Amino acid sequence: MHLPGRLLFSRLNRSIGLAMKLRNIVSLVVVFAVAGVLHGAEAPSFTDVTVHDPSVIKVGDRFYVYGSHGASAWTTDLMNWTQVATSIYQGNPVHFPNFATELSDLRSWCGVSDLWAADVFEMPDGRFYYYYCLWANVLAPHRGYLGVAVSDDIEGPYLNLGEIKKTGEGGYNASVDPNTIDPCLFRDETGQLWMVYGSYSGGIYIFEMEDSGPDIGFQKPGQDWGTYLMGGNHAPIEGPFIEYNPETDYYYLFLSYGGLAANDGYNMRVFRSDDPDGPYYDPAGNNMEVVGRTPDWETYGLKLAGNWQFVPVEGEFAATTVGYKSPGHNSVIYDQSSGKWFNFFHTRFVGWGEIHEVRVHQFFFNEDGWPVMNPHRYAGETIGSYPVAAVSGTYKVINHGKDVTGVVKTSTNIEFWSDGSLGGRDGYWFMPTGNTITITLDGVTYKGVVCRCWDDDNRLWVHTFSAVSTDGVTLWGSKVAIQGQPIRRPLGRRAPAVRP
Repeated sequence: MHLPGRLLFSRLNRSIGLAMKLRNIVSLVVVFAVAGVLHGAEAPSFTDVTVHDPSVIKVGDRFYVYGSHGASAWTTDLMNWTQVATSIYQGNPVHFPNFATELSDLRSWCGVSDLWAADVFEMPDGRFYYYYCLWANVLAPHRGYLGVAVSDDIEGPYLNLGEIKKTGEGGYNASVDPNTIDPCLFRDETGQLWMVYGSYSGGIYIFEMEDSGPDIGFQKPGQDWGTYLMGGNHAPIEGPFIEYNPETDYYYLFLSYGGLAANDGYNMRVFRSDDPDGPYYDPAGNNMEVVGRTPDWETYGLKLAGNWQFVPVEGEFAATTVGYKSPGHNSVIYDQSSGKWFNFFHTRFVGWGEIHEVRVHQFFFNEDGWPVMNPHRYAGETIGSYPVAAVSGTYKVINHGKDVTGVVKTSTNIEFWSDGSLGGRDGYWFMPTGNTITITLDGVTYKGVVCRCWDDDNRLWVHTFSAVSTDGVTLWGSKVAIQGQPIRRPLGRRAPAVRP
């Protein structure tokens, strides 16, 4: 959430919410009509909502997301959402019964009435703790406020408990000290509770939290700002979210680079560490403690996804496609009931201006333990085992690169022949298992996962792949959406006896 632009987007939020409701009604009619013609009952449906900077928590069978401006929503299937609120207003059912009174400290410190990226966490006492924040440059430079409220019910209302940390008090150095916004709570493998936070300013920091006793929900004393992880000198790095994966035994730090507006190039990055408080590294082995304090900050990290659009191919159903712009401020969750990992984020869209919606994509971990995300939104898919003959074909391929740019990365067509060649391109591909893939293209090797996903532009289930290089570049592929696409076996070529 790019700081100077956020007040503008707060004012646009109400009109955006109304526009989204109208657009969703029209979209549903079109979706059901097209699905009925092409695929009948097998075609999934979607109902979309708007929550900027969504942070996920699962309670019962519901996934809730909470975000900026008091927005919130929930879903049970990760495809059809129910909007609860889109803005802060008196009587918001999820938040504070009396916003003006209960958050008077925040309002007087920052000089504005709004909320930014929230995080909700369930404590051992069975109650839900709502972490809210705001930054403003109105009363004085760099005024930030991070506080916490509590409720017996995930849907509120929440009673304010008070301040966690302030930005802008005496001696504050905005180039080195963190901005007290964008909180995320998580537990390490021992059960210790942590909060990671920060945006722009002095970077991303982490400290330990209390989860019992009279100070439950607050930070442990004597930590000051906590431990520095990365960022600084106002580098546009923000929205931290950390999750531990016991299968890989790593802590994964998800962040967003760049400004949040449609043309600012917001994109999602990933790093990992052996310990919750770092140091964190990227796939090339770079220690992230240097990132942000050097001018080449955007070259570091695994770029999970940025601006992208799959270009229509002759013979496909879709004459135009909907691409993402500035996807980011994501949160992730491992769903115990399904055994799947999911990434929740907001995104804008090609040609839609600043309108944004929540998107959920399933992701996996490649053989080197790095996240790879399905190119298409989640539609109920479960990864399977796929024969090479079925995976072979023409793919629309996107290279996400490492840059922070407003330019949309568009697809080029590459033929993945069943003999392991790439249709005249310099490289080869093979599948070590029934759902993993290794691709060497133009001298760069990418390792990833194959999954059959729903191409919502073309209303068809297609094979896809997502793979990453050791430099942290993500390569996506979505098979051309033409039913009965032939398997390419060039005459005179044979599959290699031993895969590279």
